[in-house]
Amino acid sequence: MDGEAGNGKPRGRRRGFLKRAVAVGIMGLVPAGVRTAAWAAGSDAPEKKEVKIGFIPLTDCSSVVIASVMKFDEKYGIKITPSKEASWAAVRDKLVNGELDASHVLYGLIYGLQMGVGGPKKDMAVLMNLNHNGQAITLSKKLNDKGVKDGPSLAALIAKEKGDYTFAHTFPTGTHAMWIYYWLAAWGINPFADVKTITVPPPQMVANMRVGNMDGFCVGEPWNNRAIVDKIGFTANTTQDIWKDHPEKVLGCSAEFVQKYPNTARAMTAAVIDAGRWIDASLSNRQKTADIVSDRSYVNTDKDVIVARMLGRYDNGIGKVWDDKDYMKFYNDGYVTYPYLSDGMWFLTQHRRWGLLKTDPDYLAIAKQVNRLDVYKDAAAATKTSLPKDSMRAAKLIDGVTWDGRDPKRYAGGFKIKVA
Repeated sequence: MDGEAGNGKPRGRRRGFLKRAVAVGIMGLVPAGVRTAAWAAGSDAPEKKEVKIGFIPLTDCSSVVIASVMKFDEKYGIKITPSKEASWAAVRDKLVNGELDASHVLYGLIYGLQMGVGGPKKDMAVLMNLNHNGQAITLSKKLNDKGVKDGPSLAALIAKEKGDYTFAHTFPTGTHAMWIYYWLAAWGINPFADVKTITVPPPQMVANMRVGNMDGFCVGEPWNNRAIVDKIGFTANTTQDIWKDHPEKVLGCSAEFVQKYPNTARAMTAAVIDAGRWIDASLSNRQKTADIVSDRSYVNTDKDVIVARMLGRYDNGIGKVWDDKDYMKFYNDGYVTYPYLSDGMWFLTQHRRWGLLKTDPDYLAIAKQVNRLDVYKDAAAATKTSLPKDSMRAAKLIDGVTWDGRDPKRYAGGFKIKVA
């Protein structure tokens, strides 16, 4: 039996100490190595053994799928059931009402819910970042026939030939909306005044461009490459051209889920970290991943369409072929998976820039609330993933403007093209 403090008896086994540490909320004071050993022994076991994680048919759902298929989840005492969803709106609704425990989800969707834009206001959590890079801006062959090959030539055409130009993204507060808005604005095109923007689910992008519903879109792979293979579009820029090593999808859930099932949240995160590490470990693992996720249960398209850009082999569809070292990454020595506070803050600055937020929020405080560094750090300890020295990072984007998180209000208000 464990003794009580002050009664002269020893406190007992380490397991008893950990239980008391959790009870009084000082788990963070327990050394990481001790916590990891205790988890393996089951003293900090997941409260919920089976978890349903949503995903959209995109290449960057891979680490969630692999965590289940390759059974990385079993190591942490859980079973992950991937749930294929039809749209980001469906993911949003199911996260809010609890039909999904967590999801492969757009970074900005989580922040939109936190702020009550793009859906009902609900406290949310980012457990980890799932990938960097690997999205693209696809323009139609019709535009190419008019001489468009990139952003500057598109801007020149729009200035010369007035008309109804339509561009699609996948969700109003999501990453693809922010990338295409940022990309258009970088070339002097106002995404809300000079062109029309619409929302289309990722798997429907190619079909909609085929029938002429749009002039361009931003989406994750493999749908950009699918448009090239089907000879209906070309890549104007990759999103890594917009921001090298940009944040993209996250493993997201409600704050309520983390509060109710903290050990399960940690186990989910650890399993997906391990899966991302496995994918990035070798090109053969990436090829095997492409084979798995191409199945109709997941992305449901030809493996060859997925694997090329997973290996960094790019063809823009109008004569340029290159090897891109900044292709989609899922782990990259842990750098990918860490949920940097500055990444979350950036999406808030863009929501403010484009009028989704009417006033400047407390950017850092919200990021600290949403990005659950506490859960991630415990999962990193369990997976032996190193942590960065700082929870903020800096980058220079395609327009030459540097983002470092230091003055988000000034940054958000400093763009020439924005919604007043």
